[in-house]
Amino acid sequence: MKKNIIITLLAAIVLSSCGQYSKLLKSKDYEYKYEAAKTYYAKGQYNKASTLLNELTMIFKGTDKAEESVYLLGMCYMNQKDYTTAATTFITYYTSYPSGRYAEIARYQAGKSLYLDTPEPRLDQTSTYKAIQELHLYLEEYPNSARKTEAEDMMFELQEKLVKKEYLASKLYYDLGLYMGNNYQSCIITAQNTLNDYPYTKQREELSVLILRAKYAIAENSVEEKKDERYRDAIDEYYAFKNEFPESKYVKEAEKIFKNSVKEVDIDGIKD
Repeated sequence: MKKNIIITLLAAIVLSSCGQYSKLLKSKDYEYKYEAAKTYYAKGQYNKASTLLNELTMIFKGTDKAEESVYLLGMCYMNQKDYTTAATTFITYYTSYPSGRYAEIARYQAGKSLYLDTPEPRLDQTSTYKAIQELHLYLEEYPNSARKTEAEDMMFELQEKLVKKEYLASKLYYDLGLYMGNNYQSCIITAQNTLNDYPYTKQREELSVLILRAKYAIAENSVEEKKDERYRDAIDEYYAFKNEFPESKYVKEAEKIFKNSVKEVDIDGIKD
């Protein structure tokens, strides 16, 4: 113990001198390198710390020092905003040390790293699904964790990102209209599937009004013998929308769709 304290103090003193890092890289005194890496980490010099820790994880393999080295290495990458490598390192940690000292925090940081690395909604969301899976596994493993709320919040945010991507796809179908086929129907299917998959999404209102618009557009562009049925479908959709969102910012648009649809069908009493 006394020897370790002395090594730590020497590392702190020597590392404050200029030109010592290059000498340190060549050193075979791995205990000293280990303390130096931790000193660099504590000082926020994550690039230097990670270079040393990368070597030490192999040198100390099978020891407690290797366990801590892997965890600190993940934190170095995290602090350098290299989230992909950080996630891989944290996953390596909890796979190698499932009952280790840092197992819970490593699993959490793996999910958080993947969360921070997800792209904006218009891009491919493969990494978003991976982040959700990692956070879900964390919550399953540690259901009473003090970090439970933060993990759940990240999951919900990631799910909203997936919903946003589907909304943009639905909106694109709607904007394409009848170009090279009935894109309105594709709009409806995509939006409805999204609502089924994420019923509590914050974007429920936007998806719902898009379905209403698309059903009305289908009715407008239908052949004569199908117009009555499809305007009725738009009317039913209006009632569902109005019932769920009575104070919607789209209420005037919805009512206009309703009134125009009513004019096209013969339903006793509906105009009242």
